[in-house]
Amino acid sequence: MSGHPVVTSLTALLSEAFVLTRSEQTEHYRSGWRSGQGEALAVAFPQTLLQLWETLEVCVKQNCIIIMQAAKTGLTEGSTPSGHDYDRDIIVINTLAMNDLVLLGNGEQVLSFPGTTLHQLETALKPLGRAPHSVIGSSCLGASVIGGIANNSGGALVKRGPAYTELALFARVTEKGELELVNHLDIPLGDSPREMLQNLQTGQFDKQWLPTTRKASASDYEARLRDINANTPSRFNADTSRLYEASGCAGKLAVFAVRLDTFKTARKEKTYYIGTNNPDVLTNLRRDILGTFKHLPEVGEYMHRDIFDIARDYGKDTFLSVKHLGTQRLPKLFALKGRIDAVLNKQSWLPDFLSDRIMQGIANCFPSHLPARLTAYRDLYEHHLILKMSDDGITEADTYLAEFFSQNHQQGDYFSCSEEEAASAYLNRFAAAGAAIRYQLLNQQHVGDMIALDIALKRNETNWVESLPDSISQHIDQSLYYGHFFCHVFHQDYVLKKGADAKEVKAAMLALLDSREAKYPAEHNVGHLYKAEDGLAAFYRELDPTNTFNPGVGKLDKHKRQCGCC
Repeated sequence: MSGHPVVTSLTALLSEAFVLTRSEQTEHYRSGWRSGQGEALAVAFPQTLLQLWETLEVCVKQNCIIIMQAAKTGLTEGSTPSGHDYDRDIIVINTLAMNDLVLLGNGEQVLSFPGTTLHQLETALKPLGRAPHSVIGSSCLGASVIGGIANNSGGALVKRGPAYTELALFARVTEKGELELVNHLDIPLGDSPREMLQNLQTGQFDKQWLPTTRKASASDYEARLRDINANTPSRFNADTSRLYEASGCAGKLAVFAVRLDTFKTARKEKTYYIGTNNPDVLTNLRRDILGTFKHLPEVGEYMHRDIFDIARDYGKDTFLSVKHLGTQRLPKLFALKGRIDAVLNKQSWLPDFLSDRIMQGIANCFPSHLPARLTAYRDLYEHHLILKMSDDGITEADTYLAEFFSQNHQQGDYFSCSEEEAASAYLNRFAAAGAAIRYQLLNQQHVGDMIALDIALKRNETNWVESLPDSISQHIDQSLYYGHFFCHVFHQDYVLKKGADAKEVKAAMLALLDSREAKYPAEHNVGHLYKAEDGLAAFYRELDPTNTFNPGVGKLDKHKRQCGCC
């Protein structure tokens, strides 16, 4: 493929070092984090915003499909090719090299470039006493800021809602097939694309906080969350009120920069660990806090006992890595692991998933890593809630929890966490998703495929604990439940029994969720695993009338469209 005209043009633009064509070189960038893979003519790594624009120019001129990619941490195959049934050559454009970050004013807002990570943003804001939209979970995996915006990602912070902005600089392909750059940052950068990108790259613009009527965050989310009697979810990917240009675009645009709000950090925080065997206890607690508290929680993370066990036993290496190595090194370690796996998994004489087996074995050599009170609550209670309050909300929670459990002592209990206990509770929760995957990988001789769903329940839903009919449950080895409790967004991972048909089981599960009026996916976007709802599909077609960018997401057509009306 090195002699292909597109590859020749990209190599002349970027150099051979930043254009990969050999299958073994590109496999990591063509493969989803959990699942999915496809073919690509090349993977390009532009180093500047201007190079990104020129790379897009080459691809559009040569009638190529463009798949934008940053950290590739998505769970629904949305930033990689999928299958072999495309009608044009595919170029994957990886944007991680363009990771500049610009603080506006005194850090009240920021400009994030395509490769800027959540961890990088969090680190830059910390000395200013401010924080980004998300500071937990995927930030530890190196997820990009723009990736979160493009996928309306949620997160564990109760007050913040989905990642959202109406302020972005992006490229699109028009109905006429022409590439254009749109500046909706509300920051003057110049007139031509090259002038705008050069000024942005070199910082030649006003870095004060500039007034704008456009939103830079989901500022109405707290009011929406408090509407506990609403018959709709608080947040989900296909919510048309959250789809705006770059926000929710799912790679149907090439986003060069986004402008985002930041938030003051709390003066003090306190974490409570709550356990019960009666889910109604947590239902009442949620409705009381959202409906009556003056100050909402910072975090409210739910874990069922079964996922607590899986995270403890199969997420121990993740727990210890974050605790002792910190989050900054994890993105490179995950990328290195992916490349090693790509080589090792091709060696028939080696055991499958050798790196995971080695990491699991090393982790098992370490002593128990969870504090005694957490493991004691695991033995006592089926349902666990990690509740973090801040500032004046701490007094509210102290008073409420003491009174609530004194009147319901037989229904459960709670304790105020030490710093060590709080950190361990959050790390065990963070390790849950990867641990479920590890469990399935290392037990494939006994279990079947894995189904991973993230769902949004209605705000007034009280029967939030799933009850599966025998026709479904008979096929399941493990049902693993965890999620963002106050938002009523749950992650539900199912490890199937050996021989179970994953497609049939998933279809039955989705039909059951439809009957409950749940929405899915809630925060991981449709990718290539879910069918886009009509409103979301129309949004994709409006952004990308010729179907040049990331065709096929939402199970839509992969073929070229000639105009916006097709």
